Amino acid sequence: MKRTSSFSILAMLAAALLPLAAFSQVAPDHKATSAEGADTYKYDAYLGVGYTSLNMINGSRYGEIGAELAVTRYWGKHLGLVADGATYVHPVSSPEVVGLTQTPTVDTVLFGPVFEAKFFGKTSIFVRGLLGGEHVGGFNQTPNISLAGGAGAGMDYKLSNRLLLRAAGDDIASSFTLINPQTGYSPNRTRSSRATFGIVYKF
Repeated sequence: MKRTSSFSILAMLAAALLPLAAFSQVAPDHKATSAEGADTYKYDAYLGVGYTSLNMINGSRYGEIGAELAVTRYWGKHLGLVADGATYVHPVSSPEVVGLTQTPTVDTVLFGPVFEAKFFGKTSIFVRGLLGGEHVGGFNQTPNISLAGGAGAGMDYKLSNRLLLRAAGDDIASSFTLINPQTGYSPNRTRSSRATFGIVYKF
């Protein structure tokens, strides 16, 4: 009799604890899925304020401010391909171009691979290689388009699952004629530094 009562009590206790055990197994899976879902975005779009020096123009001693727009497609958590476009139209200070009074503008369209990794806490870092073209306008430069390319790096700070702050910099090389007007492609190679700060949206 005592043995039967003991078995009955154990059976009731097991039945009472069974839903609790099942819930404890389901809950962590749900959280893991949510955490993974936050990192499954395949694209990000960036819009920010940018700066470039003007070493591709002979005698230039100032830089320009403009805007930079970039879209990145990711494959996995670390590797991506970026398309980057920028335009710079506002001089930082009065132009100091030898023998000229024009204020040039600079436009770039660049593409390349990106490698990104978590750094610390809410921050991640990335490096990228870029190749494309650069155009100088508002200035007596012939030709005014050049092959351009370089490398850069940056850091993202996570505000939410979709929004991040970004600060980045690049070193972009190009080849323009430094003696104007001069027809034909230039053997000169110059490097101009770029910097940008803005916001990223993941989707």
